[in-house]
Amino acid sequence: MTITNPPTSRSRWRRAALSVVALSLVAAACGDDDDSSDDTETTEAAETTDAPDDTETTDAPDDTETTDAPDDTETTDAPEATDAPSGETADLDANGDGEVRIGIAAAGPRDDGAYYQAVVDAAETFSAENGWGEVIVVDNIQAADAATELANLAQQPIDIMIVGASEIAEPMPDLAEEYSDIFWYCNCGAGFPESEFYLQSQDNGAGIAYTAGVATGIALRDSGGDSVAFLGCCDLGFEIQHYLAYQLGLESVDESLTFTYVPTGDFPFDFDNIQNASAAYENAVAEGADAIYPYLGGAHEPIVQLANEGGQIVLSAGASDVCTREGDLSWDIAVRFDGGDYVREIFPQILDGSAQEGDIIVYSPGEEPDVAGAVICDATPEQQAEMDEAYALVASGDLDANFGEIAAEAFGG
Repeated sequence: MTITNPPTSRSRWRRAALSVVALSLVAAACGDDDDSSDDTETTEAAETTDAPDDTETTDAPDDTETTDAPDDTETTDAPEATDAPSGETADLDANGDGEVRIGIAAAGPRDDGAYYQAVVDAAETFSAENGWGEVIVVDNIQAADAATELANLAQQPIDIMIVGASEIAEPMPDLAEEYSDIFWYCNCGAGFPESEFYLQSQDNGAGIAYTAGVATGIALRDSGGDSVAFLGCCDLGFEIQHYLAYQLGLESVDESLTFTYVPTGDFPFDFDNIQNASAAYENAVAEGADAIYPYLGGAHEPIVQLANEGGQIVLSAGASDVCTREGDLSWDIAVRFDGGDYVREIFPQILDGSAQEGDIIVYSPGEEPDVAGAVICDATPEQQAEMDEAYALVASGDLDANFGEIAAEAFGG
């Protein structure tokens, strides 16, 4: 993982405030060495509440100067995540109501069991552990409505805003500056323009997809299968990047393996179309697919259920806990780009001031913390050794030229 820290007056002001409070929190918590659990249980999502009419928004200090980030951003090793400190967190009480509250803007269903729910669950657990207020969640936000929905959420009594995906982040730069008293964090995935007004996490999407392809190739080879169907939305740029890198990893195991991409949604960002995804699954199986990668949101779990019933190898799309998750569904491969893991890593750093608005934190296979890349559930020692080699190859940079070509094809750059 790497973190960039563009130095701005605004960031230095916030770092100073956070550092002072962090020191007092450490002193107050001395002697309490209980670690937060890495495997958080899924909790019931909090209901969205209306903002009180008399809630005031506190402006950022008038005398805080804003400076432009330098062109040459220095990349440094990211600080290790620490356990969330207990006690007061007045430094994040932006509106001065005596309570810290998180707001989450999600592009898909908050209970999809995959990409969107992971962020909600992690934020709710972290909030409860720190004695904060109830999390306010607005889900199923369409890209066309993002400006209105994010502005409405910013006007509610929240102190920290989580924008759950880059697909609804287009209005974020202007809104983050307008509501600069709120701490803004974007789980931006493939990336978003740098700004001093929000913190963002990104991930090495091509590297993650490559390891997913390797994992699928290994699973197909060892089970006697030879084909995989990748069910996505509508051939968006980040989908193209993902499935091209996935195909590269698949063919690194066996060039004869067959790969098919099938769009199942309406343009743009329709990852929740269960009817179309189910039809695509049936067609893929009829054509002999031995593995299914449901790169989907709300339609993900219904396809996993069909694959379980049909006996196909099936992958997760983001969620990192599926190898050990209890319930009626089962997965063979966890493809980890879990926004919940990123929240668990980043929020302690927000509390201690080591992660600030303006920073960009990037997660990648083969780098610490180990939160990105594919995992074969119940892998044999031989399979794990192959996956370790794939992680090391991504981390070495030897595939960067390939990933660059893929990005150019996907995004037209």
